[in-house]
Amino acid sequence: MSFGFYSEFMRIAILSPLWIPVPPLTYGGTELIVYWLTEELVKRGHQVTLFASGDSKTSAKLIPIWPRSLWRAKVSSPHSVIGLMYERVLDMQKQFDIIHDHCEFYTAPFSKFIKKPIVSTIHHPMYEELIILFKKFSQINYVAISKHQKRAAPGVNFVKVIYHGLPLKDYPFCDKPQDYLLWLSKITPQKGLAEAIEVAKKAGEKLIISGVIPREYDDYFDFRIRPLIDNEQIKFVGAANFEKKIELFKNAKAFIFPIRRPEPFGLVVIEAMACGTPVIAYKEGSMPELIKDGKTGFLTSNQEEMLEALKKVDQISRWACRRQAVKKFSLKKMVNKYEALYSEIISRERRFPWPLPF
Repeated sequence: MSFGFYSEFMRIAILSPLWIPVPPLTYGGTELIVYWLTEELVKRGHQVTLFASGDSKTSAKLIPIWPRSLWRAKVSSPHSVIGLMYERVLDMQKQFDIIHDHCEFYTAPFSKFIKKPIVSTIHHPMYEELIILFKKFSQINYVAISKHQKRAAPGVNFVKVIYHGLPLKDYPFCDKPQDYLLWLSKITPQKGLAEAIEVAKKAGEKLIISGVIPREYDDYFDFRIRPLIDNEQIKFVGAANFEKKIELFKNAKAFIFPIRRPEPFGLVVIEAMACGTPVIAYKEGSMPELIKDGKTGFLTSNQEEMLEALKKVDQISRWACRRQAVKKFSLKKMVNKYEALYSEIISRERRFPWPLPF
């Protein structure tokens, strides 16, 4: 049996947020990464246990904390359910060599009671209150998903920067796109949808919008976004499942992302490039790490620069976009790095099982 890049068999627990199933039905970047990582680790011969909602699907051993994901179940006290997950983790921890956490601020306080080493991938921007919390739990091995995210949190015990990776076989390349721009993400003010619409209108380009609308942003969509949608030039197609998302990505002539937050990664950016679609984005957060300006898209600062970039988008080689995804953002590359990190931490724990006297 092959154990992937390393010969060591590992017993790995993976903790997924309970709000969305694994894999997600529509929106859910974290849960999609959890799914791909879990499946690949199982293929490599490791014993993987996934703590997630009961409507999740996995080749690993599933520990279902609640029958349905919390956004679907609409429970009255969701944080009580999250507490139940840690009761199960604490009860089962002796069965694992390492725990890979994706719940971040929920897990940190419980880490005092977990005796097994913890790797925690941070999927959120590094807001000040998160930095304060993570500094207080420095025994956790935090993983940043971009260099920008790590730089934004000096003093946090980031042991590695590991970029997200895609199963590239599931992202078909398209060299003959259709005549539309695409914006796809969770619909919040910080993701820049209103600006994307303004850019498309000024450029005279068709724009397709896809995304889930969080309940807390219903008013934002109804009063700020909906009046701008005419279903001719500006078209909203709702939330997309994986198959629909791929069709939108591969057939777009460009993906526009005028984001206005310190984006820690931006999975949609590499998904677009994997299909050969150039990305035009504001140079916020991790965008300069993902996009090669003038090669796989354009980094801009405002609407005027984005409009100028749109005029040059045909100069971008769609094969160059695909090659960038293959070179830097493959699932194999991501899992190799996590596998190496697990092995390193487990070996260190075995050499030094007790706190050193200094």
